[in-house]
Parts: sequence; C-alpha cells; structure tokens
Amino acid sequence: RSSMAIIWWILASLLAESAALVPPRGGVRYRATPPQRTAVEEAETSAPSAASISGLTSEVKTVFDVEAIQKILPHRYPFALVDKVIEYEAGKRAVGVKCVTFNEPQFTGHFPDRPIMPGVMQIEALAQLAGIVCLQMEGAEPGAVFFFAGVDGVKWKRPVVPGDTLVMEAEINTWKAKFGIAKASGRAYVDGQLAVEVKEMTFALAK
Repeated sequence: RSSMAIIWWILASLLAESAALVPPRGGVRYRATPPQRTAVEEAETSAPSAASISGLTSEVKTVFDVEAIQKILPHRYPFALVDKVIEYEAGKRAVGVKCVTFNEPQFTGHFPDRPIMPGVMQIEALAQLAGIVCLQMEGAEPGAVFFFAGVDGVKWKRPVVPGDTLVMEAEINTWKAKFGIAKASGRAYVDGQLAVEVKEMTFALAK
C-alpha cells in the first residue's frame, strides 16, 4: 500500500504540474523566471536620454528667432540679451529666452571664481523683451532706441549662472504713443523657480 500511495502521489504531482503549464484563456502563463538584466540595460531603461530631455520643449514654438529680434531691437553683441521669443501678444506681453553661457564677457570679472549674471543685466534682458513689444506698437518704430527712465520694485530671488536658461516674461502696462513713454512689469525664471521680478520699468523712446 505504501508503494501504491507513493506512485499515486507522484502521478498527482505530475498532473498538477501539467495543469499549471496550460495557457489560461486570454493570455499565456509563464512559470519561468525572466532573465536578469545587466546594469547597462537597467541604466538605459531608468536614465533619461538626451532625446527624451530635449523633447520636453518640443511643444514650445519660436515666434521670433534671433534674426527677427535683430530687426526689432537695436542691441548687438555683447549686449543682445534675448535669444528668442516663444510667446507674443501684440501690444501686451511677450515670453522670451536668454541662454546664459560662460563665454559671455561679464563673467571674466563677475566673478572670476564664481560666475554670476549681474542683476542689472537681468533687468536689462527684461527691458529688451519689453522693447520687442513696445517697438511694434503704434507710435513706435522697429530699430528705434529707447532709454530707461525708471525701475521700481526689483527683487532677486536666486543667482543666475552659466548653464542656466532664463525664461522671461514682460507685460506692457501703459503706453503713451504721443510721448513715447511705456511702463512695463516683468519676471524671469530658472528651472521653474523665480529668479527676478520687477514691479515697474519705465522706458522713453529717443527723440
């Protein structure tokens, strides 16, 4: 009897194994353990690629490239501080980008061992962005020179350094075409964090 019991137990085990390997409806059942992936394969799966990172801005369209900006603003190297405009509402506002690089001359002295974009240049970049809007409004003319007449309510929130992309927004609050006077506000961000904000900038067109 003990021998027969063992035989029946073996047969039952074999039948159970066979049943486990039968594919269920709607899918396939696998009992085998998947092969272990190498460290390189794990890294390729988990680490973002250059293509995926670059694709994060694929939906951001350029409204004015640097060539178009040069037809609007009179500024030139080394004081052209808007690389492109990505949003534009005529007579109202614009969003622009300034790519900060170590090759810019101000970093040789500001500062030699810790390069930081001067705060006044951040304000100038915002002013140029506002100028792109102003110089296309009624009573102004592309390529005209405009001067700072005042700046109020400036706050810097974080340093801007080489390698940063400064995303700026300028809004025209008032425009007096008869006198060539404009008032604007602006703010700029790095990696989604506020870097600088200006409550009010006043400009005057050169006569």
